[in-house]
Amino acid sequence: MARRPSPAKAAARRSAGKKQAAKKAPPAKKSASRPSSAKRAVVKKAAPRRSAKTRPNAPAKRKAPARNAAPSATTSQRFVVSHLNEADFRTDGLRPYARYRDLGIAAATGGLCQAHVIRLVPPCTDTVRQRHSHAVDLQLVYVLKGWVKNEFAGQGEQMMSVGSCWLQPSDIAHTVLDYSPDCELLEIVVPADFKTTERA
Repeated sequence: MARRPSPAKAAARRSAGKKQAAKKAPPAKKSASRPSSAKRAVVKKAAPRRSAKTRPNAPAKRKAPARNAAPSATTSQRFVVSHLNEADFRTDGLRPYARYRDLGIAAATGGLCQAHVIRLVPPCTDTVRQRHSHAVDLQLVYVLKGWVKNEFAGQGEQMMSVGSCWLQPSDIAHTVLDYSPDCELLEIVVPADFKTTERA
């Protein structure tokens, strides 16, 4: 029957076995969760964001409109009002066959715009039908009473009656063909002073 070693010898053997196992075990691997300081030094920096000017297809930033800007001299205006007065209709306007009531807009805008009511005087003669054009920035006509028949270059004959409104582009040749005895028009023209050219 084999003899059991004493407790002291058994403990010494266990301790020696642990030391040998520790020597044979491979060294513990370093954690890979964080790079070393050397590796962190070579990490590339993120490229800086390009501005809207350099980025392709980037929407252009809109410049905010200036507030409380002082009006220019050409657009300064003053308040004006014109009430109906039959005595205001005069025959010293652009056409001898029409009576004009000036609404005071030319004076109130420093010549920027003119507006007047036109009453065409019957009958419609060959003088009325003289073809012509106006060099303007804007010419708008609205029929207040009756009717008027016109012809415009490239547009043919046009019958305008109460409530009709048309815009005549600059230098478009046109002719007044006929109108009713009570024809009355509102005309707005920019600028107030413009050139009229007779056409053949």
